[in-house]
Amino acid sequence: MIHRHAALSLAILLAAGGLNACRRKMEPAPAPASVPTSDNSAQLAAAAAQRRADSLAAARSALSPADAQRVQAEMAQTLAQRIYFDYDKDQLRDDARASLDDKAAILVANSGVALVITGHTDERGTAEYNLALGQRRSAQVKRYLESKGVAESRLSTQSLGDSQPASQGTDEPAYQQNRRAEFEARNAGALVRPRS
Repeated sequence: MIHRHAALSLAILLAAGGLNACRRKMEPAPAPASVPTSDNSAQLAAAAAQRRADSLAAARSALSPADAQRVQAEMAQTLAQRIYFDYDKDQLRDDARASLDDKAAILVANSGVALVITGHTDERGTAEYNLALGQRRSAQVKRYLESKGVAESRLSTQSLGDSQPASQGTDEPAYQQNRRAEFEARNAGALVRPRS
């Protein structure tokens, strides 16, 4: 009786196992590696067309000859723009720093350009004092441009003191025009625009 009971238990276990095997879900086969289809080809063609369109748009956004000429003139004007000083001072004013920052950006972008800096004064003071003050002013400008990344070898200074006034008057507005630094760019052929 024990054997029959064991055999019956074994038969029940085997039947239950067989039923569980039937209930188990089959896993789907892995998808095949993707192969180019007409949809993928269309996407690749669309991407290539977009790259061509972007390239044409970039070419169109390049400057026209007239705009390029205007930009060249503006950069040359920026390099030549005078800066001004307060009476008997060689410290740079805020407006002078802003102008020098613009000059420095152009000079950094155009490593072949050299700049001559000439210091001037108004007529008050002796000729010797004014020559020294003009030299201090041009040296101050040079130091500032060097601090902005312009190589020292590309900058030269000189002073004309009060010998070449910009204005012949003897009042404060005329004196203000004479307290200045002037700039002469050398080797400034076709200038490259600084990066924004």
